[in-house]
Amino acid sequence: MGTPGRTEDVMADVVVIGAGQAGLSAAHHLLRRGVRPAAQAAPGERSVVILDAGAGPGGAWRHRWDSLTMATVNGIRELPGMPVVEADPADPANRAVPAYFADFERRFDVPVQRPVRVLRVEDDPEEPKRLLVHADGPDGVPLPLLRTRAILNATGTWTRPFVPSYPGAADFRGRQLHTADYVRAEDFAGQRVGIVGGGISALGLLQEIADVAETFWYTRREPVFEDGPFTEEAGREAVAGVIERVRQGLPVGSVVSNTGLRWTPALRDAQRRGLLDRRPMFERITPSGVREADGTTTELDAILWATGFRHELRHLRPLGLHNDAGGIALDGTAVVSDPRIHLLGYGPSASTIGANRAGRAAVTALLAAFEREPAVSA
Repeated sequence: MGTPGRTEDVMADVVVIGAGQAGLSAAHHLLRRGVRPAAQAAPGERSVVILDAGAGPGGAWRHRWDSLTMATVNGIRELPGMPVVEADPADPANRAVPAYFADFERRFDVPVQRPVRVLRVEDDPEEPKRLLVHADGPDGVPLPLLRTRAILNATGTWTRPFVPSYPGAADFRGRQLHTADYVRAEDFAGQRVGIVGGGISALGLLQEIADVAETFWYTRREPVFEDGPFTEEAGREAVAGVIERVRQGLPVGSVVSNTGLRWTPALRDAQRRGLLDRRPMFERITPSGVREADGTTTELDAILWATGFRHELRHLRPLGLHNDAGGIALDGTAVVSDPRIHLLGYGPSASTIGANRAGRAAVTALLAAFEREPAVSA
């Protein structure tokens, strides 16, 4: 694999980790402002390496369930320099969006290296201001070390599905799966399915599965639905709340905790059908189902955990970015305790609109800082 300073090591001013919406936005603005792919950079030129763990373009969109179509997806923001996404409303998002991302990479000649899995990022013992990136390529083959001055991390959340620890879970004889494992409602035909979660994904899957199975909806809190559209003012207030949390270094909450749930015609129909008769969380899981909060039991064939995701930051653990509160304080996109690291798609930049803006803002801040030091390729 190599050690720091050996000739096979690769040097770059910045490494972009992740080629979803945020990572591609950052890569685009770096290339537009004269940063060169590391393999092409001449001495003295700024350089970049772009890594992505996926087998092809599309980020997490490659893994969405087939029934999530362009008509039902919750808004897709265009990539910088691209027209808006144009696709048949009936097209599955897991094909239409990756095709759009692939077109972007071709059109702007974005040199994404994939599939590359970043294992860890740590301080360079030979250059205190530098970072070392350890990664594997196809088939787990170790790649040469990457030495860099900065990381634009855009690894998203899809690879870190969250399932709460629940008593009795290991004894359940039915099927347990997370939203990330969901493929189609037909897999549950004729079954009794418990769906856990109070967010948009839980509600969408609840409605789908109810067409072919008997469903039971569980949430920790009584969901609150609001009338009227989600306004720009409400969006600004939600973003402002998230910005304040990351400024203070507090853990980032769920999407619903910041935006709330809104009544739609589909949800009104689900309410009329009795699908939104929510149950409080069960006390424990039994081999054949769950023991309810009131002590009764419910037989289940499957439990679907629509309980969200955590940010994929495990490769950054050697840098000790988390504080005692469990969060990471940011100044814009830069980590306050280690400004070499920028987190894109984290906190206020988790939406597709926010991801585009964060990519541009991170590049602007990074290049301004670089002006004070020579390029690593010099």
